[in-house]
Amino acid sequence: MTDQISGRQFLEADGVADWRPIWGGAWACAYFRTGSLQIGVTLVEKIGALAATAGHDADVDLRAEGLTVRLFSGACGLLSRRDVELARAISVAARELHIPADPSRVQHVQVSIDASVAAAARPFWCAVLGYDMFGDEDVFDPLRRGPTFTFQEMDEPRPQRNRIHIDVYLPHDQVEARIAAAVAAGGHVVNDTNAPHWWTLADPEGNEVDLAIWMSD
Repeated sequence: MTDQISGRQFLEADGVADWRPIWGGAWACAYFRTGSLQIGVTLVEKIGALAATAGHDADVDLRAEGLTVRLFSGACGLLSRRDVELARAISVAARELHIPADPSRVQHVQVSIDASVAAAARPFWCAVLGYDMFGDEDVFDPLRRGPTFTFQEMDEPRPQRNRIHIDVYLPHDQVEARIAAAVAAGGHVVNDTNAPHWWTLADPEGNEVDLAIWMSD
């Protein structure tokens, strides 16, 4: 793909302030607060027409409260200039309908599994979930509905530590607010040495979650 771009390059483009690059397959995502199903359907129709004109598809998740749109280029998400152009056009359509974007609603959830032999564990999870392999670590929903699963090999067994934790991928400008909310809700930061790529938090029982960003630069 000759026009492939990074998440940061997408974010720096003009006219895409409603959108955020986020992991989940490498997407550009936006959430529009429609307020009703009928208004959402109107926006979906406009998105369908714009996508057809551009010759570039979009994933659309319509609910009564709002609409999530994901753009990507490639089998498991790559960003390109076509995503920038379609994102810009969709934002114009949303503004014409007086539908605001809300970046705080953009996220992707991933389940991370520590395994002694990741190559042995991944086929099982592909089978039970109906997912596909992606790369050397991930298991990916081909319909892009559910969370991704990633497998990390342990150097040695860690019987006193959780073997499964959740990764929550957030827009780069939303993660600090989410950390503050988690701490206020009784959690604590376990490790921030990997910031600004990810922060490890835990609930009062010690169950861990990573809050992460993706910029692919």
